[in-house]
Amino acid sequence: MRPILTPLAQSLPSTVPFTGPEALQRRTDVPFLARVGANESGFGPSPKVIEAIAAAAGEVWMSGDPEIHDLKAALAAHLDIPSANLAVGEGIDGLHGLIARLITEPGDVAATSLGAYPTFNYHVAGFGGRIVAVPYSGHHEDLGALVAAARRERAKVIYLSNPDNPMGTWWSATEIERFVADVPEETLILLDEAYCETAPAGTLPELDIARPNLIRTRTFSKAYGLAGMRVGYAIGEAGFIKAFDKVRNHFGVTRLSQAAAMAALADQAWLAQVVAKVAAGRERLHAIAAENALGSVLSATNFVAIDCGGDGDHAMRVLKALEARGVFVRKPMAPGLDRHIRISVGRPEELDVVARQLPLALRDAAQ
Repeated sequence: MRPILTPLAQSLPSTVPFTGPEALQRRTDVPFLARVGANESGFGPSPKVIEAIAAAAGEVWMSGDPEIHDLKAALAAHLDIPSANLAVGEGIDGLHGLIARLITEPGDVAATSLGAYPTFNYHVAGFGGRIVAVPYSGHHEDLGALVAAARRERAKVIYLSNPDNPMGTWWSATEIERFVADVPEETLILLDEAYCETAPAGTLPELDIARPNLIRTRTFSKAYGLAGMRVGYAIGEAGFIKAFDKVRNHFGVTRLSQAAAMAALADQAWLAQVVAKVAAGRERLHAIAAENALGSVLSATNFVAIDCGGDGDHAMRVLKALEARGVFVRKPMAPGLDRHIRISVGRPEELDVVARQLPLALRDAAQ
């Protein structure tokens, strides 16, 4: 006899949102010369982060502070808001799982965009919720269509990323504020700002910690270079933030992760250098696309979506050809977006590999 899964668990597919580069390498035995698919920061964390991790390494026999007090205090000072308006968790994905758990009952609707960052969808499905997705408008998430879907379906939550993943586009702060005002008050707005550090001025609205139906999530995984440490934070109204304590893993953010995030936050000079390198890398990727007679999408993130010039099947062939040549990239899968591949900004030597291999991959894909 084996344990019996719940009917809901039995109904869910055994899948994960992303196949990691490590799994791809195990399958193919092809080492990746350019790891430019997961939107990590190849520039790495601040040297002060490495020092902080080394200093804390001997303390790993102790659990991390379950209240995450010092990191929350540092974030509160950095953002100029009270600690009571902050929750810290195991990356944005972990926080999204907690949000889904707090608000989703079987049959509840979550409104999102077709092709948007998918992990929140998995959490919603895991609690019996139902996804209602609206198509992108060109390369942008359609704010008006999202609001209309939330009203029509009486959605419990509406998910929006700004800047956007997977296309890298963005809406201005004014447009986001208008969107927030238009969403019904009974619908929670989950605003994913994972790429806020690389966004241009005027993208991020002022922090509104009084609005009960708005929660914003950010991460140390992107510009700060801590994807392997899994630290994210949520900003919201104090009553909703307090509810995280009802369901969170109180020891989920490790001692090393807390030390690393505090050191990263303290070194804003390093962050500024990385943001500048990301901007230069985006320009290099646009140039690589143009050299191959391909279009590319203006981006506010640490990646660029490149139009492969055909349909989704053609773009997938390009992706597979790049993998075979040691270049790890990813691509959108939704209709209308799937003609693109998405290439993360890497170190200059990695982008040199992309520049050499992309024309060869395009040739292979056309055969």
